[in-house]
Amino acid sequence: MPNAENCSEEQLLTATHASPSKAGFVRMWSIRCLILGMTHEHVAKLADVTLETLYDWVHDFNASGVDGLIDKPRSGRPRIIPPHLEPELVEVIQQPRQVDVTHWTGVKFHGYLREQLDLEVGYRTVIRWLHEKDFRLKVPQPWPDRQDEAAQAAFVEQVKTWLADANIDLWYLDECGVEGDPRPRRRWAQKGEKVRVTKNGDHLRMNVTGMVCPRTGAFYALEFTHTDTDVFNCFLAHANADVKLERQRNLLIMDNASWHKAKRLAWGNFESIYLPAYSPHLNPIERLWLLLKAEWFCDFVAKDKQALMQRLDQALTWVTDRAGDNQRTCAIKV
Repeated sequence: MPNAENCSEEQLLTATHASPSKAGFVRMWSIRCLILGMTHEHVAKLADVTLETLYDWVHDFNASGVDGLIDKPRSGRPRIIPPHLEPELVEVIQQPRQVDVTHWTGVKFHGYLREQLDLEVGYRTVIRWLHEKDFRLKVPQPWPDRQDEAAQAAFVEQVKTWLADANIDLWYLDECGVEGDPRPRRRWAQKGEKVRVTKNGDHLRMNVTGMVCPRTGAFYALEFTHTDTDVFNCFLAHANADVKLERQRNLLIMDNASWHKAKRLAWGNFESIYLPAYSPHLNPIERLWLLLKAEWFCDFVAKDKQALMQRLDQALTWVTDRAGDNQRTCAIKV
């Protein structure tokens, strides 16, 4: 019989209603029924357990009181994905062509485990295991295969030299195209819900030429309908007139677009420096363009060019005003 001195009936009733789990509730309720005089057979039948299980509950209650009846965390069943296979599976995910697969999705990898390795594993278990191994679904970034790694390494070393010179400021320049029907971004939605964004196909587009100084976060940009040598010359003329330069030498670093190398360009107070070919990752203003589009043009649809220009004005003003944040966004990684 349960030892009624372990706790009062009132305490046991309170603990029963406060039980965090159904299993704990049933155990405490059963002990209370026994203390109130019900037979073991009757209580076991009401609780739908064997007499042996009921006797174990009584033993736990007599040994530890109410605490002995609280449902404890359990280790669960053994992993369905054997630990000795995990290193091999991680390598297969990283290099899918080992098993004649171009890329993995959760469904494809689940099918591979069941059909090729004969593992009786559920889809949710596979996804949970992938997350435990720090795998995440990512959209691949386009990456040119014509890069000159030696030239890139030499450029990075040169940047370090420039950064150490207190008389030099680095300005990074690039052009950015903004469309009236921007590309939709991934988002969370409930299963079965249809997620739609407006896309009229009007092909509205504006170009922005901009430059940023990572040291100060200063940003300067102008909007244009297109990009060519005349447009870039116009940008240089306005930048020389409008931007207050703080240091003696100002290096304008940009890609190798043809209009950046025309002989009739008037550089003014800037010195032209060109990135190694196919090296957009070495231009920190690219991060600023991504942020601008994410913050201002996600699901934004322009009805006409005037609406697009107005939105772009607001976005560029926002970037200009966040100089302190621009320092972090465009920090030079060398």
